[in-house]
Amino acid sequence: MAANTNPTVRRRRLGAELRRLRMDRGLKSTEVAKLLMVSQPKISHLENGNRAISPRDVRDLCALYGVTDQQVVDVLMQMARESGQQGWWHAYGDIPQSVYVALETDAARLDTFEPMTVPALLQTPAYAHEVIEETIPPITAEQAATRLKVRLRRQHRIYDPGCPLRLGAILDESVLHRVVGGPDIMREQLEHLNALGSEPHITVQVLPHTVGAHPGLSGQFSLLQFAESPDAGVVYLERFTSDVHVEKRSDVQHFSMLYDHLRARALDPAGSRELIADATKTYIGMASRP
Repeated sequence: MAANTNPTVRRRRLGAELRRLRMDRGLKSTEVAKLLMVSQPKISHLENGNRAISPRDVRDLCALYGVTDQQVVDVLMQMARESGQQGWWHAYGDIPQSVYVALETDAARLDTFEPMTVPALLQTPAYAHEVIEETIPPITAEQAATRLKVRLRRQHRIYDPGCPLRLGAILDESVLHRVVGGPDIMREQLEHLNALGSEPHITVQVLPHTVGAHPGLSGQFSLLQFAESPDAGVVYLERFTSDVHVEKRSDVQHFSMLYDHLRARALDPAGSRELIADATKTYIGMASRP
């Protein structure tokens, strides 16, 4: 696990993928270094993300590892080209969750379980503002405005016409009944949630209170998968004082099984939309009271 401090997420992911390809080939890093006539520390630095990786390095390593799928090679080479570039979020200065934003920007699929609030990518501006305002320790109005801009900018991933993020979201029913900002904000948020849940690349499910105790009681988590390594992934855990991401394959598989278990116990998308619509009516009634 790693803390939310590493600015070289893309290099680390690329290095991890190259390491996997080497190990699948049954080669040691010393053997690779000898075959390519480079130093063994260079191979280690490339795989650990400690130095930039050139497209030529990627091409040579893929050839050595027998990667015949040109699409895979092209994706990895593009990652190498982009590994030294700053992401859009750097324009906003030092922001929380910068590692997660980098992962989310690159991900092809995101599955998330949220027991407390609507997932950030599905929040309305008003709902997001209220959630951000409750940050502890308190932040300035300027900091809150910046964080809101970043959160709304992140949502561009699910609207990308060329390659929208495939998003699966499981919400605990408590999310529907926790009044954030008042009934009008909640009504708008739940209507927005149902509208997005109707999109073909977005799946929203609700875990009803009637399921009782379940493994998701341990807290929020997000599982990200990437186009260049669909059989691997990263799990992101957002906690009060720190954020961590988990990359060990056995741990990622554990969280994947956990998500599948929660998905099986949650209402299906149609049933979830009905439950969300019922909760929306409650807030309409609350707003109409004198």
